[in-house]
Amino acid sequence: MQTLDGTILNTALPAMAIDLGESPLRMHGVLIAYLITVATLIPASGWLADRFGTRRTFYTAIMLFCSGSLLCTQVNTLDSLIIARVIQALGGALMMPVGRLVVLRAYPRSDLVRVMSFVTFPGLVGQLMGPTLGGWLVEYASWRWIFAINL
Repeated sequence: MQTLDGTILNTALPAMAIDLGESPLRMHGVLIAYLITVATLIPASGWLADRFGTRRTFYTAIMLFCSGSLLCTQVNTLDSLIIARVIQALGGALMMPVGRLVVLRAYPRSDLVRVMSFVTFPGLVGQLMGPTLGGWLVEYASWRWIFAINL
């Protein structure tokens, strides 16, 4: 979900701008807010998992990501969308690294390459599918469905 959300908005920004009454050029804040938040918090994810436990941290990450996604479906202004994306990114920044940490701790080292390949593949598919799925949802539904599919 996290990697999909990193690319799915690229093709939807013009439709979102029209719906929110903004210039398409101002919509880049939605992308930048997400990416900066994720990039800033990924290094802290290991410390948080060690401090509060991987299960609690991962659960909190999913709740933040889903809460942010729900808020994104309800916004009516660019500023509220940016705030909702930051909340979503707080969860997204923790979800992927902590999820991988859980996998690393659950499997023996002898199976590490096989298991990490299995875990990494969906993330790569998410990055590839993002722009196409975003364009399809904008064309046949609404840009709000881009966030609703996370729920």
